[in-house]
Amino acid sequence: MSAIPAKQTVGVMGSAVDEHEELAREVGELLASLRVNLLTGGGRGVMTSVSRAYTAAVRERGICIGIIPCLSRSERGTPKHGYPNEFVELPIHTHLPFSGELGRDDLSRNHINVLSCDAIIALPGGKGTATEVSLAVEYGKPIIAYAQDVCLVRSLPAEVTRASDLREVREFLLMHLRQT
Repeated sequence: MSAIPAKQTVGVMGSAVDEHEELAREVGELLASLRVNLLTGGGRGVMTSVSRAYTAAVRERGICIGIIPCLSRSERGTPKHGYPNEFVELPIHTHLPFSGELGRDDLSRNHINVLSCDAIIALPGGKGTATEVSLAVEYGKPIIAYAQDVCLVRSLPAEVTRASDLREVREFLLMHLRQT
């Protein structure tokens, strides 16, 4: 099996509410087997479930990174409630409070989430996920949307590749990441 150097980071973006447990588990285990770092927004929903799967998997290399938003513009030294989730191994605290509908704003950590990744997997999510996906497209980052029911990711930009099978996600990553 080919492995990707751990200095490469794959971001997983998705719902901050729904865990989409089966999809997230598959993706977390895949990323651990590829020996890459996992980057999420460090919160609940998909961020928790993919981090749980990644950290529970046997892995030789890689770390679970969470980019943590602050509570508000006036409380920049305090993390947003529920952040980081218990599976984040390296929390990176920011002074950036915005997300969701404000996810494209310069005060959103979404820019860091996207720019820090070598490739991105989008799982089903809401407006915050959609802004991260649109930023990935804008910044030219390799991105794939994954859901067994592709209707769950139909609101994402049309130029984003869709996958309904984990093999497609794995092939996408192997094509876009440097191999050892």
